[in-house]
Amino acid sequence: MHRGEMSWRRLRVLIQHLPPESATWTALRNQLTPAELAAQAEKGEPEKGSWSQQDQLLAAVYDRLSQIQYVLTCVNTEKKSKWPDPPEPMRRPGAAPKKTRAQLTAKSAETLFQLLDMGAA
Repeated sequence: MHRGEMSWRRLRVLIQHLPPESATWTALRNQLTPAELAAQAEKGEPEKGSWSQQDQLLAAVYDRLSQIQYVLTCVNTEKKSKWPDPPEPMRRPGAAPKKTRAQLTAKSAETLFQLLDMGAA
């Protein structure tokens, strides 16, 4: 190899260490088929998504806050009133939508409210 030339191995190592949100990784992800994206989502490798790890953590915080808001709304809604729909999690790049989520029932909301009320006493 001549001076100034780069080996394929060196190029691979450089690409592998680029940040997840880099244009190169984004272009590589955009070439994935839906089946490959689903397999990647199942393996749980957010570092291969187009968001950085910090973005992934912020999305998780957003989801938890949405859940708390939903629970508080449900426990403060009269029993005869229609409850709001549960919040959808923030979509993550490179991940298929989550399967159906468990619904908060009136009974479980009442139990949760009682637990919260006992903690405030």
